[in-house]
Amino acid sequence: MNFQASLFVTDHKDAYKQIRNFLAGQFVGATRDRALLAEVAKCLFCKVYLQTHQNGSDPQAADLRQQYQSALTSLKKTLPSIFQADDEILLDGNSLVFVDRALNEIDLSGATRDYFGDLYEVFVSTGIREEEGQFFTPQNGIELLVSMVNPQIGESIIDPACGAGGFLAATVSHLRANGASREGIEQHVIGIDKDAYLVQLASTRLALLTLQPGRVYCADSLAWSDEDDRSLPLPQSGSYDVVLTNPPFGKRIVAASKQIQKAFALGYNWKKGRDGRYQPTGELLKSVPPQVLFVERCLELLRPGGRLGIVVPESMITSKTYSHVVQYMRSQGEIKAVIGLPEEFFKTSGKGGTHTKACLVVLHKHEPSNGVAASNNQIFMAEAKWCGHDSRGRRIDNDDLPVIQENLIAFQEGRLRQFAPLGYAIGTEQLVNNILSPRYYSPEPDQDLELLAGTHNLVKLGDLVASGELLIQTGDEVGKLAYGTGTIPFIRTSDISNWEIKLDPKHGVSCDIYEKFATKQDIRAGDILMVKDGTYLIGTCAFITEYDTQIVYQSHLYKLRLTDQSRLSPYLLLALLSSEPVQKQIKAKRFTQDIIDSLGQRIHELILPIPKSQELCQQVSQTVERAIRDRIEARELARKACLDVVGINGKASG
Repeated sequence: MNFQASLFVTDHKDAYKQIRNFLAGQFVGATRDRALLAEVAKCLFCKVYLQTHQNGSDPQAADLRQQYQSALTSLKKTLPSIFQADDEILLDGNSLVFVDRALNEIDLSGATRDYFGDLYEVFVSTGIREEEGQFFTPQNGIELLVSMVNPQIGESIIDPACGAGGFLAATVSHLRANGASREGIEQHVIGIDKDAYLVQLASTRLALLTLQPGRVYCADSLAWSDEDDRSLPLPQSGSYDVVLTNPPFGKRIVAASKQIQKAFALGYNWKKGRDGRYQPTGELLKSVPPQVLFVERCLELLRPGGRLGIVVPESMITSKTYSHVVQYMRSQGEIKAVIGLPEEFFKTSGKGGTHTKACLVVLHKHEPSNGVAASNNQIFMAEAKWCGHDSRGRRIDNDDLPVIQENLIAFQEGRLRQFAPLGYAIGTEQLVNNILSPRYYSPEPDQDLELLAGTHNLVKLGDLVASGELLIQTGDEVGKLAYGTGTIPFIRTSDISNWEIKLDPKHGVSCDIYEKFATKQDIRAGDILMVKDGTYLIGTCAFITEYDTQIVYQSHLYKLRLTDQSRLSPYLLLALLSSEPVQKQIKAKRFTQDIIDSLGQRIHELILPIPKSQELCQQVSQTVERAIRDRIEARELARKACLDVVGINGKASG
């Protein structure tokens, strides 16, 4: 067989995919991806070893197996933690030739390439242990965070939740690219993980880059303390220059036992005092998400002046629930940068990954003489829309992360312009309620409003509420058992479109259920329903007409009602809420809570650009009213036709 002709390699991952497909169909003895990975990893190690020790020359096909086996024999002596004494090259001759020729297509001499990370991603990363919150960080995000923290040669670096070693490998590659040699570099990079399989993968990943045994240990970073008397060299508090990590996150994950939780300040309930700051109580929380405890552990590991680069869910740095965590972080150091990632970032394939929205955070721990953050400290922020792959994990050309990295460098060098939303700076005094979400501070919505300041009155929605001109209320949940019990529409977020309630809402409820909520919800013509929670529908509005008053609306919707005191008409308010300047604000102020977004009480922060021209206001109101009346008339005629055709309401069908 002409193996060379069967290779159509476009990049290194494509070479790995072709190896996987070939071995899955041809190699006798193993078909599972983990087993195939083990065999290809041996070959990859041997290939790097041979090129390193033979001045880049490749073995000839005639003595291919002999040279690979000889390389493996040497590697077993150098890397006893990676290879067993009885390890052999198990691939048959044809398979070994195919793998070798595929590896020839990859530039293995580059100092910064994470060969094993790419190999691991192609073979088995998707879906492994995802039920335990271990979603592996895509390489471009890892490289961006490493570059932001910028580890230096000779610094001590640790990842206390290293998983498969992505941050460890990227750190080694970063150091080598900056002049570090293979020898001795592994002594400065330490990884900890409680999963033995992942520890082995991380060790292998580092060893392939350094050809030296790595310092990756199987242990629980949260359970360990300085007082533990163990022979295992585990992390010492306050002794590391750099911490780089993506800890597991998820509310359902049990991060630690109650005994361990007691050792963490963030393991307790915190309450807000009269001064607006949170203080810990003596009440131990029933459960604490692992990312919260890991934040405290990471800060504890850093020496004064040390640097933290961490991946966190956006909800942890935006939600009121975790406001005390952000306060704790700011009390320990200065936030230097926060990068918002798109929801697709952790979607590594069509089936694997999660839509959890995450952020990259960089923090510098306070020096002893600087216990309070400087008031003029500038924070670099950016919000990425694209990350190099789509929601099914397929590679796309759009990737904002390199642009963000360029803007960060410009910020660090003092030459940053406003590249909203891919790079801007805010002062720490601008932070509101410990919110760190970059999109919340994006200057783009404010720039749009500034352009309208001459012709429009800029009025905050919350001021209309305070003056009694506007009432805002949320709906109720009836429970799934109520669905289908009657014909009265139960309006959900998906039932709102183009300023109206859809002709056929998906769920109807009984009269009894309607009566239960009718007085509280008090639906009237002229009310506006707005989507409060969800994904892409947040901010979508519907106008309540006289045909829509007998409904029940869910808790993910706001009901907005203008009172008799209001200067606005409901039709003008509908146009304002749907205008581009307001919709941009809504996108900036919606925060992720687990897997859905919410506008929450931040609806009161929305600024309405109300035209100063009364004639224009009246004209817009009339236009909106006419559009709604035309649509509703068409909708009701369609509804009537559907009823008439089957003779409902006593009418004959002919």
